[in-house]
Amino acid sequence: MTTVTGPNPRRRALLTGAFALGAATVLPVGLAGRARAAVDAPVIADCAVWGARPPGGPLTVLPTPPVKIIVHHTATPNVTDHTREQAFRLARSMQNWAMEGRSWTDTGQHFSISRGAYVVEGRHGSLAELRRGTRTVESAHCTGQNAVAIGIENEGTYTSVDPRDAQYAALVDLCAHICHRYGLRAYQIYGHRDFNATDCPGDRLYALLPRLRRDVAARIGGDPTAPLWPVLRAGGAGDAAGTGGAAGTGGAAGTGDAGATGDQVRALQHLLVARGAALTADGSFGPATEKAVRDFQGLVHATADGLAGNQTWHQLVAPVRRDASGEAVRAVQVLLGARGVPTTVDGVFDAGTQTAVTAFQTAAGLPADGVVDARTFGRLLG
Repeated sequence: MTTVTGPNPRRRALLTGAFALGAATVLPVGLAGRARAAVDAPVIADCAVWGARPPGGPLTVLPTPPVKIIVHHTATPNVTDHTREQAFRLARSMQNWAMEGRSWTDTGQHFSISRGAYVVEGRHGSLAELRRGTRTVESAHCTGQNAVAIGIENEGTYTSVDPRDAQYAALVDLCAHICHRYGLRAYQIYGHRDFNATDCPGDRLYALLPRLRRDVAARIGGDPTAPLWPVLRAGGAGDAAGTGGAAGTGGAAGTGDAGATGDQVRALQHLLVARGAALTADGSFGPATEKAVRDFQGLVHATADGLAGNQTWHQLVAPVRRDASGEAVRAVQVLLGARGVPTTVDGVFDAGTQTAVTAFQTAAGLPADGVVDARTFGRLLG
């Protein structure tokens, strides 16, 4: 990757605006019923402290909390200046690039961590909403996720070297605090390449994400195991894939045989229909389904390989819970039936569907909260 003096435009070119496909269908997971250990708040310099420019226009504050954290690197030099002043210079540089180079309203990310382990607020209002713990500032750090995910930039380029120990420790502190404030679980921490066709956050930082989840779970409790997704394809069998492998499919081949027909494909088709595809959910991964997958991948700037793998599932799946309705609910109901939990496939998440979800979660060793988030979806698909 070419070293640049400001935020890398080759990576940032993916992030045109604050695109969040299907965000209107996302329902908040909620904070009630989640036992959360006390987590100390890190020192975060707000926009006024580091000298931010005013936003170029109104920013959108969404009434729902985020459902995940996405980790990035800035793809800037691995500087040896670890001072607070350098952290502030970086923040100003990133904001100037976003507003002048991309014509964005403000900088794209919610928070940044410098090489010197200083944490700064990015987009205006992010810190205030984090303290509130119930709302999200719409951002511009990851196409398809800007209304549902907190974005954290880490100063440096981590394709062949690891972040500094102090910087990594600050990332753990910040992620644990965000999870605590918003009621997120440690497995809801991802890398940028889990969603978009990009090298970000670099091979070495991406490889640290399982450790990051474990370290955050040690602070807040819970199982840090990330979702595991099948890889579905036209005309042949698929493989199990997890968060942590190739960008497009999202994982090395596993032991599962996803196949090109059946309830996994039918669930995929329902989710694609929910995002506007003209498909019949017939359970067959034929040319029409492959085209719908490619079209969707292009829309969300995922790797357009026609395979339903890591990036595709992460972009398609949003939390589904009681009182929701539509194609995503049908996908859940199809998968529950395939797992031996009798459920009417009517697209209505009523008390019966909630009971079925809770029963499946209990049997699978998942938190039995009745909410079908990414990890429950992954287990249903498995």
